Amino acid sequence: MYQLFCDSNCELWHTTVKELGLNVIRMPYILDGEEFFYDMGENTDFKGFFDRMRAGSTPKTAALNEYAYTEYFEPVLARGEDIYYITFSHQMSGTFNAMKNVIAKLKEKYPEREIRFKDSKLISLGSGFVTYYGALKYKNGATMDELDAYLDELIEHTATYFVVDDLTYLYRGGRVSGVSRVFGNLLGIKPVLYFNEEGKILNINKVKGKKKALATLLGYMKEKGSDLDKYKVYVLQADCEDEASDFVKKIRAEFGYLDIVVQPIGPVIGAHCGPGTVGLIFHSKEK
Repeated sequence: MYQLFCDSNCELWHTTVKELGLNVIRMPYILDGEEFFYDMGENTDFKGFFDRMRAGSTPKTAALNEYAYTEYFEPVLARGEDIYYITFSHQMSGTFNAMKNVIAKLKEKYPEREIRFKDSKLISLGSGFVTYYGALKYKNGATMDELDAYLDELIEHTATYFVVDDLTYLYRGGRVSGVSRVFGNLLGIKPVLYFNEEGKILNINKVKGKKKALATLLGYMKEKGSDLDKYKVYVLQADCEDEASDFVKKIRAEFGYLDIVVQPIGPVIGAHCGPGTVGLIFHSKEK
């Protein structure tokens, strides 16, 4: 028997996490000198967080240390169970160096136990999409090998796109230059970001104006969408509910009925993309 783990950077909603029986590794963020661990939206003041960013607060994120990973993993191994962990993209954080060190030590201590991890090569509800459907397979009795094969295929068909409203936050994270930030904001340029096959976040397009940028996302969905009636579509919003609602109306006008989940972006991801960000995740022919 094995236990299925995810981390809070997959951003599945807290009720969904409980329904699926997932073990969650909570990732930290620091706001105005105080450390928090994202609770999957259970008691999160999303508006308050983004209002503080707009007012000038600069939240930071941090990697977990080896002690934290040991605290999550060892009790499971000690009671005789194995571990399978679906992670967010390893390209996005150094936290997985600590994780790998802990796994190596725990394998020495519990040689009869197995610990596997799968890099979703995505973040936010892109990773959540992979985790959600992986968890359904897990609940239906999939073995680790079966889950491996299923996730390898699903990851290659999960498209994740974001449009940010203000380049300042990407600039702080080293994603754009200072000159691009200043002129981009002045001219209303909205970068369209996506995750490539390696799990890196890249700028795939630059569009003038938010409406045109969201229309570009819809265009990608029309071009790449696959089996949309069989999978959930996730729309993410960082304190811009009206924009997200209008975007969902446009999706439904184009595709008819789909199972669309609209959800707020959490503080860890929000610290890097900033308020006003809108994301779109769907099953695709290719990434």
